[in-house]
Amino acid sequence: MNGINLAQAEAVIDAALAAGLERKTRPLAIVVTDAGGHVKAFKKQDGASNLRLEMAVGKTCASLALGRASSLVRQRAEERPLFMDYLIRASDGKIFPEGGAVLIRSIDGEVIGAVGVTGDTQETDEELAIVGVAAAGLKTD
Repeated sequence: MNGINLAQAEAVIDAALAAGLERKTRPLAIVVTDAGGHVKAFKKQDGASNLRLEMAVGKTCASLALGRASSLVRQRAEERPLFMDYLIRASDGKIFPEGGAVLIRSIDGEVIGAVGVTGDTQETDEELAIVGVAAAGLKTD
């Protein structure tokens, strides 16, 4: 399995940040993790509030754990709170079921990581994550 490399991770983050600047979002924090949920790269804009790294990583953990965008994980949390409560506890609280993260797939469709964006609305965060993945020449669901 080939994982996401640093150049790809930085390209995802930089494109998402550029798109955020164009859209005049609130200050963002963006993390790219590998397929195992380990941080590959992270950037936080000036003015972003604290705990943004933890929130962004939690979103990627949610995506990786359930194999889908974190907005769909959030929907699952609303529909099946007992199930999600168990997963959150089983992950030692690492899963944050909030929109803003998507899986990163290689051109062949293999999951090689995830990107989590936090700082604006969860819908905008997820849109920026998708923009970043596409700009890096990678795929998402």
